[in-house]
Amino acid sequence: MASAAETEVPERNTAFDPFLKAKPKPTLAAPMAEPRRLRGHKATATCCIASVDRPGLVATSGEDGCVCWFDMRCKDVLFVMKVGDDPITSLCYKQGNEDIIYVSSGNEVKVFDVHLATSWKPLESYNYNKEEINQIVCNSKSAFVAAADDGGDVKIIDIRQKCLYKTLRAGHKMYSFFLGDNGKSSQVVLIQDLLCGTSPRDAHIRFWTLSSMSYDVGIPGAETRDNAGRCFNPAFIHAIAVPEVDMWEKLGRICVVARGDGGVDVIDIESELASTGSKSSLKTRRGSQSRSKGSVPSPDTEAQEENLRKKLHLDYSFGGHTTAVSCVAFSKFGEKGKYIISGGNDKAVKAWDWSRYFDDGQSSSKSDLLHLNINLSKKVNWLCTTPTDSENLVVCDTSKVVKAYTVV
Repeated sequence: MASAAETEVPERNTAFDPFLKAKPKPTLAAPMAEPRRLRGHKATATCCIASVDRPGLVATSGEDGCVCWFDMRCKDVLFVMKVGDDPITSLCYKQGNEDIIYVSSGNEVKVFDVHLATSWKPLESYNYNKEEINQIVCNSKSAFVAAADDGGDVKIIDIRQKCLYKTLRAGHKMYSFFLGDNGKSSQVVLIQDLLCGTSPRDAHIRFWTLSSMSYDVGIPGAETRDNAGRCFNPAFIHAIAVPEVDMWEKLGRICVVARGDGGVDVIDIESELASTGSKSSLKTRRGSQSRSKGSVPSPDTEAQEENLRKKLHLDYSFGGHTTAVSCVAFSKFGEKGKYIISGGNDKAVKAWDWSRYFDDGQSSSKSDLLHLNINLSKKVNWLCTTPTDSENLVVCDTSKVVKAYTVV
């Protein structure tokens, strides 16, 4: 088993602060049809993350092995960090300390201090994954980093003790993580101590607690066989997203799912896990009993029906995507979490005013939930939003130029 690389941490150069050194140049917000183009990569841009502590600061990664920093107040790229020769697949900040950034490349997770610009040597390096890492996330307590790889393994790294905490694997041999045509093969997100991972081969999301308890949740249409015995191909899960910490109180523990059939699902995690528990307990006592026509619905049945009412499915019939959705995110601008932003292989980005559906007691028509549609010239690899009033939607498509749009 590999261990964290022992590296000498260089002394912080307080005289150099790349964020303070930048001299902003006034720029006008680009119209929707002409996004601002962020140039810095020499190959396809793969991922982007936006700073919360420094609104307008965006970090992007590319197949050129570089991380680029952009300040939306400035005309040009702030600086470029050369991580290596291999493509960078994912980025994430350390929660509560955005001076520390985690970068995945190949089967390795590297840790950098963005202020040590005179020497781009990693503070730490973790080589626990056996296959290429596709997604890394840091939990809200900044205690763990999860790294999901091509083989379906999720390595939980204790970043305080600098060691492997545990490995989470699929429940059966056909259970593998897959995202689809956007170049990523696995994704995980962390909600407090709850880990969510995609499982498209049976159209399920797996939830783990850090104590290794696991639950399976199926997206709508996940059943592969109907009452007549006919089989169907379920939609693959290409990406998942959950609200950030400061959105929990308003939005609760929900999950947004990007589907391979072009749909976007909003799932209430609490209801799903409660329903999963009810189904498990129901199976143990169901036996051969059947309910008569005049019988009163059981609490389990009522709970399942209530759970269905807490789901929202958005597809092409409501103005949605016509092909696979590659990524989803919650808006950080304006009223946080008001919009779900989705990007797809149909070369389109859509902003959904999803909360109206639940705020209006589901009386709103789903066709009224599409707030904005942006047509691109390339497929979408990744996107993120920033907590600013302009240039607040950043899109990495299959080109080397990152685009910034304004959503109002």
